Amino acid sequence: MGFPQFAFNNVRRNARAYMAFFLSSAFMVMIFFSYSVFIYHPDVSSIELGKNSATGMKIASYIVFIFAFFFVLYSISAFLKLRNLEFGILMILGARPGQINRLILLENMIIGLLSILSGMAAGMLLSKLFLLLSTNIIGVTDMPFYWPVKALVITSVSFLALFLINSIFTLLFIRKNQVLELLKGSVKPKKEPKVSWLLSLLGLALLTTGAISIGQELSPNTLLIAAVTGIAGTYFFYSQLSVLGIRLLKLSRKRLWRGTNLLWINEMSYKVKDNARMLFLVTVVTSLACMAASLLLSISSSNNTTYLNSPFAIDYSVDNGHDPEPGLTTIHDALENAGLQYTENKVEFIRGSIRGLNDVDQFDNVQLLPVSVFNQLAGQMDVTGIPPLSDREVVLLLNPQNAISEYNAGEKFLLADQVNVELVLNHLINPPVMPFGQYNQPVMIVSESLYAKAAGTARANDREINYFYKIPAWDALLPKTGEPETVISSELVQWSRDRNHATDNWHTLISARADSYMNTKQGTSMVSFIGIFIALIFSLSSASFLYFKLHTELNADMRMYHALSKIGLSTREMSASATRQIALLFYIPILIAAVQTLVVVRPVLKVMDITNVTVPVLITSAAFLVVQTVYFIIVRSRYIHSLKKMMV
Repeated sequence: MGFPQFAFNNVRRNARAYMAFFLSSAFMVMIFFSYSVFIYHPDVSSIELGKNSATGMKIASYIVFIFAFFFVLYSISAFLKLRNLEFGILMILGARPGQINRLILLENMIIGLLSILSGMAAGMLLSKLFLLLSTNIIGVTDMPFYWPVKALVITSVSFLALFLINSIFTLLFIRKNQVLELLKGSVKPKKEPKVSWLLSLLGLALLTTGAISIGQELSPNTLLIAAVTGIAGTYFFYSQLSVLGIRLLKLSRKRLWRGTNLLWINEMSYKVKDNARMLFLVTVVTSLACMAASLLLSISSSNNTTYLNSPFAIDYSVDNGHDPEPGLTTIHDALENAGLQYTENKVEFIRGSIRGLNDVDQFDNVQLLPVSVFNQLAGQMDVTGIPPLSDREVVLLLNPQNAISEYNAGEKFLLADQVNVELVLNHLINPPVMPFGQYNQPVMIVSESLYAKAAGTARANDREINYFYKIPAWDALLPKTGEPETVISSELVQWSRDRNHATDNWHTLISARADSYMNTKQGTSMVSFIGIFIALIFSLSSASFLYFKLHTELNADMRMYHALSKIGLSTREMSASATRQIALLFYIPILIAAVQTLVVVRPVLKVMDITNVTVPVLITSAAFLVVQTVYFIIVRSRYIHSLKKMMV
């Protein structure tokens, strides 16, 4: 039997142990190859959104490759530690260190080559479906299938280099061990886990610092502090605080000596300590995936809310009193040619600023609107009209996305340009979305006489005329690609940009709710589409990490349960004890990741004026929980099946 055949037989005989590693690696290759098929598609360069999508997928492919590097390095290292006894026997039989290294290199390259071939084969089979999905979700023109020679070459070379470099790195693990150490394998007795009170307090302080930092006003420095202290605190949580918690749990003899608690609680103290780095990595990876998914869900939900609560389909704004008639004709023609009924509302805003009586340095920009005009629009905006106001009374219509100083009903303030006019805030209107456009300044609703007085002293550039178009046929459901609202809105917005660019006149602008909605949706859809596959890789790899660690400890657990079965431990008790231990290893990272996501995402979204945070975090965490449960059931069944063979 030749040396290559010997290496191949080793891989074949350990197929069950290598299966999770092989499948995870093949899946990473498939995703990397699928992204490459899109990136190097000949039609991508001719589509603007396609270019942006290709850039996003290129970044995602880098993330996949970097993660694959560390995943393969960790996996190979785990398997080498599991085979210490085998390597020790080979060295006693006369194998030289160079031959051991050659064997390891050949085995790793065999698995790597099989993963690359399988991943690219699966990618080729699914490439047409991937292109169809990506174009539909992202919203670009359908791209035909092509023979992806460049994607095949780049994927093959990249992952061959990855497996080769990782194999060379892992040879260092064998060279440092003597024959006696190798022969001991995993049967060396474990020392009782030790806990440092100092490091435990440090971990608690780091987690507290991270939570406090993220709660402060967000800036690059606070985010950096929160990230560093949060990640470091998570590591100390597993290596110190969790072991300390288990030790405190063991202080209650009544709880400890109940059923099989003595067995699994004592075992968990060893498993958590031994697997601290692995649990830390799984938690960080899961947290990042949960945070990204929660942010995308929240932005998508906010985008839907903004569209559904925006009463006017089109807003045409004109500054400095320029004649808007040519623009109106184009809008009228577009709507009438589509057979749409619409209401055109002409509104003239006066720009102004207000300040509190006690804070002379704090100015807030507002737009003045007479109460009569507001009441005329109230029915179209589905809001309650405002009773007549005196010359000193005003109502403030706030914009959730444009924060100003806090004002309360009954509070007095001054108009900056008319300091002799003292105004009283009658009440505040806090809509979910600013009806006059999400980027508009807060609107101060005033009496007719006060508006006329402000208009008389306003400069030309303080005036802004807006034409708001109410189109009932477009108010039913969220728009989709290719529908009249989407097409007409996009054409009008593009016409406005082209017209302004051609005349170098940027005093007019058309904005449309459907166009804004579709732009945000396409952006989040692209990121979501890319993120789904990265999250799947993270999730599958996390489960593989756990499987590898459990597999390396299987022999020791089999000996322990075999000995315990001789003194009366039943199969049912063994199953209950092992299940609790596996469940804790699988579900603790999900729980910690959900808490970290909620702590981090809430203040980040608050800056974006998005308040719907808890539901997206719960949905994301539930999705990861479901996927993790599937992995848990598979790993637990195989693990318990192996242990049952050793029971007396």
